[in-house]
Amino acid sequence: MKFPTKAIHVGQGADPTHGATIVPIVQTSTYTQDGLGRHKGYEYARTGNPTRTALQECLASLENAKHGLCFASGLAATHAVTTLLSAGDHVICGDDVYGGTYRIFQLVMTRFGLSFSFVDMTDPRRVADAIRPNTKMVWLETPTNPLLTIYDIPAIADLARDRGLICVVDNTFASPFLQSPLDLGADIVVHSTTKYIGGHSDVVGGAVLTSNDQYHETIKYHQNAIGGTPGPFDCWLVLRGVKTLALRMRQHCENAGRIAQWLAKHPAVEGVRYPGLPTHPQHELARRQMRGFGGMVSFTVRGGLPAVQRILGRTTLFSLAESLGGVESLIGHPASMTHGSIPKEQRDARGVVDGLVRLSVGIEDVDDLIADLDQALAAAADSSARPAVAARH
Repeated sequence: MKFPTKAIHVGQGADPTHGATIVPIVQTSTYTQDGLGRHKGYEYARTGNPTRTALQECLASLENAKHGLCFASGLAATHAVTTLLSAGDHVICGDDVYGGTYRIFQLVMTRFGLSFSFVDMTDPRRVADAIRPNTKMVWLETPTNPLLTIYDIPAIADLARDRGLICVVDNTFASPFLQSPLDLGADIVVHSTTKYIGGHSDVVGGAVLTSNDQYHETIKYHQNAIGGTPGPFDCWLVLRGVKTLALRMRQHCENAGRIAQWLAKHPAVEGVRYPGLPTHPQHELARRQMRGFGGMVSFTVRGGLPAVQRILGRTTLFSLAESLGGVESLIGHPASMTHGSIPKEQRDARGVVDGLVRLSVGIEDVDDLIADLDQALAAAADSSARPAVAARH
């Protein structure tokens, strides 16, 4: 089956009890057993739920994985992957990474004896140079958040395999429709299903996909033992969203490409980051590695933070909000929102400067979106415009 068919059908056959075409929300905490040790595959809802099983099977099929596990959030999925490690282990992570990932790695997991090196992975040789005797894992986002840098998955995965390291790819920005990290050599794929997979900004979730039996069993054990599992209604919402993932991603890509081209010519914009632009430093790599360039666009505004504040206070179709990947367009300020937990000197060194704006381009009419950005960018030069106050997370 091809991708759109799998998204609608895998794990989602008619319910055998009453023939419901759509997977039901099995809203229960426990399951009645026929006798001691005799049950119908489920005992307790933290351990397993039929709605969750359907979602896990569907997402695994979309990533061409043997196994899928779902979690209550993308960060719960990230934490679950770290259960493959032990105190004293070292992880190499891309230096442009979601602020929540940086926070859980550097500010939480280091307290439990793990250590992390944040490396510019645009040259895989830097990954090789960062390997220590206790290195056990390489973690990369591609495209990265928020600078949309592209890392060479096959090259880094080959390097990790040669050194006996686990290669993990956070595929949230691309979605499984645009990129297949396991097919490119990665061992594990992580998603925030809150984003493109769910697609409607109405549910929080995460997923871990792998074809490695050992990794799956270890993570599954901790899924149950730690308990960061999604409820059945959350799983149902993600299943509903994933059915239209292929359709939505095509429109996200088309709209984002148009907006990136328009921004690149705007006098108030210093630079645009979008893998689909020939000016992107890894454009050719993105063409080889991805099936489309995604719905995320980042750009730097002339005038720094004051100009950004005026822009964020003027958009009407682009909502000022955290998150991404929904059908509606969002605008955000990474330095004070999604990446606020990273120290300023580190943000600046990595390019997450105060003048950087991140767009999650939705599926509205692109001409309306461009008109909204146009009137907002006009405010960047207007010192009398009222600034917005960005949230910190």
